[in-house]
Amino acid sequence: MKIAVLSDTFPPRGSGGADAVAFALAKALKKRGHEMIVITTSRDPQDAGERLVEGLTVHTIATAYDLRFQAYVSLWNVPVARRVRRILSDFKPDVVHAHNVHAYLSYRSLIAAKRLGAHVILTAHDVMTFNYGKLTSFINPNDLSVPTAFNYRVSAWQQLREQRFRYNPLRNFLIRRTLRQSVDRIVAVSDALKQALADNGIGNVQTIHNGIDVREWEEPVEDIADFKRAHRIGDSAILFGGRLSGVKGAVNIIKALARIVSEVPEAELLILGQKDAYADRMLALARDLGIIDKLIFTGWIEGRTLHQAYYAAAVVAVPSLCFDSFPTMNLEAMACGKPIVATCFGGSREAVEDGTTGYIVNPSDIETLAAKLIDLLSNPSKSRAMGAAGRARVSTEFTVGEQAAAYEKLFRVV
Repeated sequence: MKIAVLSDTFPPRGSGGADAVAFALAKALKKRGHEMIVITTSRDPQDAGERLVEGLTVHTIATAYDLRFQAYVSLWNVPVARRVRRILSDFKPDVVHAHNVHAYLSYRSLIAAKRLGAHVILTAHDVMTFNYGKLTSFINPNDLSVPTAFNYRVSAWQQLREQRFRYNPLRNFLIRRTLRQSVDRIVAVSDALKQALADNGIGNVQTIHNGIDVREWEEPVEDIADFKRAHRIGDSAILFGGRLSGVKGAVNIIKALARIVSEVPEAELLILGQKDAYADRMLALARDLGIIDKLIFTGWIEGRTLHQAYYAAAVVAVPSLCFDSFPTMNLEAMACGKPIVATCFGGSREAVEDGTTGYIVNPSDIETLAAKLIDLLSNPSKSRAMGAAGRARVSTEFTVGEQAAAYEKLFRVV
């Protein structure tokens, strides 16, 4: 089968969770005997052209525009869509598998793929098919319980109020029309995201969870020890990472840390992220709380160094205060045998078994967030048992092999 992958960004240029998922899946499908190409974009004209990336032929289209106009350009990026059409015409794919196209490749690329006669599959990794950014409107900040049911419906008035001059009244209507007319099946990476799509008028969706290759995450003990020494990390580190922001729970994890150190004085926060403007806000809060010496920034890391960071931590925190579709950090933590304290907002509970492989919490409840982390830091045997259970779970239920097989089956029946 000839499969073309579309993704706005792609490794090694792209480093987001969806990029890593698209890369791993494309490699897995290639190993299963399929002929693969990737079409992606870059803001750097020097990246344009064709190259091999770990055996995958990657076509990169240079494109850039002011993202203030994303609600318009993302619908129809004319020069990029034309280039996508030419590449697809030459390759003649049986299947076009799109991941993120909502910034640069544009939804017009899906129309082009369908007109060429390919089966078109779109994997939704986030809420951008119906929302303009992170989805938070469904969360009641005054409710500190751990809800299991939500209404994800977003009104046009909400979006107008949030986006103001960036709001495009036709955006969501045109996206839904494109999905109905040009996409054979939409895949959601979690049941929670499938529901969110349905609540906002997007159907024809099935769930395929992301997977991971646990074997690729094994690291020598001596390399982990070297990483800990290099960053002066003790044995009670809480790992927190990603693109640092308020909706990722950065402020709440620092507030929780202030409570944690009163019970576990050796606790510290291992932050995988750059010391940017938001990191300065985190440092200022930590300084006010008297725990600035408890923050360890690694900078942006990837590859084996990223693996070592997970192994160096005692526990992993994923306290997102927004809809987090199916956080990659959960799978990565489980692959490294680490227990997780994860958000109840989004798809984390589909990976993390509350009380077995970690805990599901409302990250707005600082006291409970802190208490669960204290419990794991204070009980190493429980922490190890939960980590082992997580590793066993990810090794059987969330493998990239199972993920590839599920997509392969879908490609054959659409």
